Amino acid sequence: MMDENQIWIDFSDGIFEERYQLAIERISEFPGTLKGNAAEYFTVLRDLALLCGKERRPENCCRKVNELLFRDVSEEGYHGSFLDPDAAAEKLGDAAQLLSLWYAEFRGIIPFSFENRVKDVTVLLETTIQLFSVFEERTGHAGSAGYADILPELSDIIYSYLYDYAEEFMSDEVRHDADPACSFALDLVMHADLTDTSDHSYLYAFGEQITEEELTTARMLASLPEETIRKMASAFTEGYIRGFEATGKDIRKKSVVSCYLPLGFERFMREAVLQFEKAGLKTVINRHPARLLTKRSAANVRPGFYGAFNPEYEYDHKEDLALFWGEKLKAKKLQALKNAYEENRQLLKAFSGRACVEIFGAGGSEPVRKKNAPAYHEHQLAVLREYAFRANETAQAYMPEEETSFTIIAWPTVSIAKEPEGASDASALQKRYREIFEEFVRINTLPEKRWQQIQQYLADTLDRADYVEVLGAPGNDTDIRVQMHVLSDPQTETNFENCMADVNIPVGEVFTSPVLKGTNGVIHAGRVYIKGYSFRDLKIRFEDGRVADYSCGGFEDPEQGRELIRKVIFRDRDALPMGEFAIGTNTAAFAAALRYGIEDKMPVLIAEKTGPHFAVGDTCYSYEEDLMTFNPDGKRITARENECSALRHTDPEKAYFQVHTDITLPYGGIGSITAVNAAERIVIIENGRFVLPGTEELNDAFTEN
Repeated sequence: MMDENQIWIDFSDGIFEERYQLAIERISEFPGTLKGNAAEYFTVLRDLALLCGKERRPENCCRKVNELLFRDVSEEGYHGSFLDPDAAAEKLGDAAQLLSLWYAEFRGIIPFSFENRVKDVTVLLETTIQLFSVFEERTGHAGSAGYADILPELSDIIYSYLYDYAEEFMSDEVRHDADPACSFALDLVMHADLTDTSDHSYLYAFGEQITEEELTTARMLASLPEETIRKMASAFTEGYIRGFEATGKDIRKKSVVSCYLPLGFERFMREAVLQFEKAGLKTVINRHPARLLTKRSAANVRPGFYGAFNPEYEYDHKEDLALFWGEKLKAKKLQALKNAYEENRQLLKAFSGRACVEIFGAGGSEPVRKKNAPAYHEHQLAVLREYAFRANETAQAYMPEEETSFTIIAWPTVSIAKEPEGASDASALQKRYREIFEEFVRINTLPEKRWQQIQQYLADTLDRADYVEVLGAPGNDTDIRVQMHVLSDPQTETNFENCMADVNIPVGEVFTSPVLKGTNGVIHAGRVYIKGYSFRDLKIRFEDGRVADYSCGGFEDPEQGRELIRKVIFRDRDALPMGEFAIGTNTAAFAAALRYGIEDKMPVLIAEKTGPHFAVGDTCYSYEEDLMTFNPDGKRITARENECSALRHTDPEKAYFQVHTDITLPYGGIGSITAVNAAERIVIIENGRFVLPGTEELNDAFTEN
């Protein structure tokens, strides 16, 4: 008999009903004759499958069901579960990596059930039955060891699942990302009761983990005035549209935009959808990829819509595909991707790009890779890099960057309001959260015209430099010389983009693509938050513009710190070039971080505006080098490439890295930034304050604290 909390699955088309019924009946018989830890493992999968069964209607989803569904990925339940690679190794011995991987993959049954994707549910059930049958044939085995002889069978089953269904998996992901008819999340956003500040039970219908974080965020947004919501959404939608205008792209040729949604922000997103509609754009909100084969990593923002997530779980399973990755699977995945794009060609012609929402507040984790977590070896990393290049090449053929754009905005969640010594009472926490949230509404909607004028002083001065020298304050070891391009006609050309709040919200930076040769030295960030991870005493040394050495603190074994840098910042690339040098001007954001004591929780998107920053990897103009872009003063931005991206026509595999990671050095860590040429040294920032004439107004925010 099914559990009373089961989720309903619709069989209205009838195509997979028989296969599903057979599979769920077979799984309900688990663990059968199995004994020991293998029996426990398959019992866990059985219970999850039955919980995602067909006896209960989706409107009855509630907190209790959600907690049961996501118990093993919660911070409290993860350790000791079969998802924890080290705990799995203790229980399952030789089979641990494969079975822990499969449990992570099997959890896709949750979103597929909520979306009534019966075929996807059935495929997971049938593959699980195949794995179970291998163990069932060896009924006499109990305990944690002795599975070495069945590893080939287990591996073949999972590999066949990945290989045989690659075409369907890739096609599903492409279509759900671009087709307005895939409206599961959009329907919830547009039709749910978002004003019920006591419950917000609609959140449980998304099929994602919902914690007090998402509920509190939704309650707070429900309490904001309509004017504030419109202001928030306008910054987002208008920034997206201005991104097309700034780069000379015609948005009128497009009709679809893909939006990222952290759950809890539905009221903001509903208003954004309505504003996009007025601009002639239909919105698609796809789920964060649930499959091993289609997972993708973004620079600093989590794609799709998503609820709570456990960074440790995600880090431990970051390289699960290493158990199968190689030339054959790469070729299959590339062909499947190309076929998916071709199959959805007409949809992709209408695709304008991505409007992304990032959240921050919890601060960064400092994970250490578990001993039994899968990891790519060097040859696999080379194959992975080849895949990334070819996949991006294919994407460019169907969604060329000269026709698409993006925008990113970041909002704080309630974790931002928790004091270092712990949260106070609920009402005080809510009050502090609202205060911080409203401050970031102000920061994300700052008036642009004044910044444009101030940043023009910076750009004009920096254009006089042969190189820029950046030195750290006492205690900060930054000492670097950044080489500038030579301008053929300084009256009509510039090295620096005067960046407004369009693709990167909020306003506040001038940036360039430096010359690599002659760019030498060290950058040092005392503490910086990157892609959800916290780095202490991060140091990167450049020689002729390329990473030559790196380290960070906080680890007993320095190699663990280096591995975190390599995985998170470099994404397993070696000798990455410096793709960007910028000076942030958003002192209001910096002052707010100091005022609330949240410096270590600031996302890169905002933190990069609070001091000089350097990006490793591709330039800001990758794949758009040949487009002409102009600053508001009419000057053409000519520093659009470096010695790597200049190879795009002759040796494209060496031109791009599919990495662009920003590292910010806050004003407080800066001793000086100086524009240097043969005749003069012009100091721009000294002792963390702007001293260049015309920029002093930026210091006002420091005195407001």
